[in-house]
Amino acid sequence: MIYATPADGVARITLNRPDKRNAQNAPLLYALDAAFQKAARDNDIRCIILDAAGADFSAGHDLSAGYLKNIEYIKGINPVTMEGGFDRDGAEGMYATEQEIYLDLVKRIRNLPKPTIAAVQGKCIAAGLMLAWACDLIIASEEATFMDPVVTYGMPGVEWFAHPYELGIRKAKQMLFTADKWTAADAKVFGMVNEVVARDALADTALAMASKIATKPTFALRTVKEAINRAADHPGIQPSIEANMPLHHLAHQHNMRLYGRAMDPTHVPGWSAAPAKKPAE
Repeated sequence: MIYATPADGVARITLNRPDKRNAQNAPLLYALDAAFQKAARDNDIRCIILDAAGADFSAGHDLSAGYLKNIEYIKGINPVTMEGGFDRDGAEGMYATEQEIYLDLVKRIRNLPKPTIAAVQGKCIAAGLMLAWACDLIIASEEATFMDPVVTYGMPGVEWFAHPYELGIRKAKQMLFTADKWTAADAKVFGMVNEVVARDALADTALAMASKIATKPTFALRTVKEAINRAADHPGIQPSIEANMPLHHLAHQHNMRLYGRAMDPTHVPGWSAAPAKKPAE
C-alpha cells in the first residue's frame, strides 16, 4: 500500500500489488484499512483518493491466496472487528472471515466521514467493484471495464451486494445473469461512474476534484455525505427529507458556535466582513 498527500487536504491511497493485478489478499486488505483509518484521523485531510498501481484497478479477491491462508493471517494479528471463530467448521468460520476482511472493511470505507474518490483504470472485477462502490465518487479511464462474474462460480454476486443500486434493477440482473463486462461509458450511462477520462488524465482529474472538494467546510461535507447515505439506505422522498433535516440544523448550530451566524462565511466573498449575529445565551 502506498500512502501519500499529493495536495493540501488530500490523501491518496494506492493499491500496490500490480504484479497480481491488485488482487485482494488479507495483508492488502488490512493495509488498506489502516491507510483509510490514518486518513480519517488526520485533521488535515479533507478528501481521500483510492487508486491502484499498474494496468488494473483490482482483479478482485486473490483466490490463489486460499481461504486457509487468510485465516492463518487473521489469527496472527488483532482483528479489526469483533468477529471470532475464524477456523470453526462448516459455514461459521468462512462467514466470520468474510465479515472481518471483506464486508466490514467496505462498510467502514463507505461510512467514513470524509469524501472519497475511486480512480479506476483497466479491469475492476468482483471485489474490485466493492472497493470502488464504497467510495463516494468514481472517475474511470476510457479503457476501464467492470465485471462481477461470480455467478459463474455458483455465488449470487460479491459480498457488498450493491448492484441494484449502482446499475439499476434490470441491468444488475443482466450483468449478474450473464457475467458480462461493462465499459466505463456504460457505467456512466448507468450512473455508476461520475466521469470518464483518458488514461493519462486519470490521476490529475481525480486530484483536481479532490482538491476542489477539500476547500469546502469539513462539517458540511460530513453531514451531506451522511444525509445522502441515509437517503440511500432508506429510500423515498419523505425519509430522505427527514434524514437530512436534523443534520441541516446540526450544521446551523455548528456554524453558530464557530462564526456567530447560521452559515459558514469563510468561503463566501464579502460574508466574512459582514456583522456576525451573536448566538443566544
